[in-house]
Amino acid sequence: MTLTLYPDLPILESDRLILRKMTLEDAPDLFEYASDPEVAQYTTWYPHQSLEDSHIFLNSVLENYQTPKGFNWGIIHKDHSKLIGTCGLVDWVQSDHYAEIGYALARPYWGQGYMPESVKAVVAFSFQETDLNRIEGRCKLPNHASARVMEKVGMKFEGILRQQMFIKGSFHDMKLYAILREDWEKLSK
Repeated sequence: MTLTLYPDLPILESDRLILRKMTLEDAPDLFEYASDPEVAQYTTWYPHQSLEDSHIFLNSVLENYQTPKGFNWGIIHKDHSKLIGTCGLVDWVQSDHYAEIGYALARPYWGQGYMPESVKAVVAFSFQETDLNRIEGRCKLPNHASARVMEKVGMKFEGILRQQMFIKGSFHDMKLYAILREDWEKLSK
């Protein structure tokens, strides 16, 4: 299936998490972690300064559900139904059958395997339900935790993109990882 529109983004489930379409009601939980400077340290976005910043982000996510550019799931912890992060596909290039994965997670949940669990669910959905052939991920060189997430889900390191992104006022080298449909099929057997 080719990605067209996902206004009714399907719910994905893993052992400990539910990945679902985000709503404006998620703003307080989003603000709680998106305002944390450590969470935003390696992202393309600045820490949220107000609940309004979180509403602006959520409105852009809701608009993207109506376009074929990509989509974000809210990561919900099953034990307390709290939004603890986001994981989704961005910069979808339909003609070339690839997209980039992006994610963020609240600091209290770091280092417990939640993000690899989320990324695996999104990758599986992408290769089972769309015609994607390649999913890429990038991270700044010092972001070792993000690199480990990509490695844990079977993405392969492909190189360093020198000064590839201009983020928060300066150029940054980015590590590039990717997983192909055939890689995922071998890992899924």
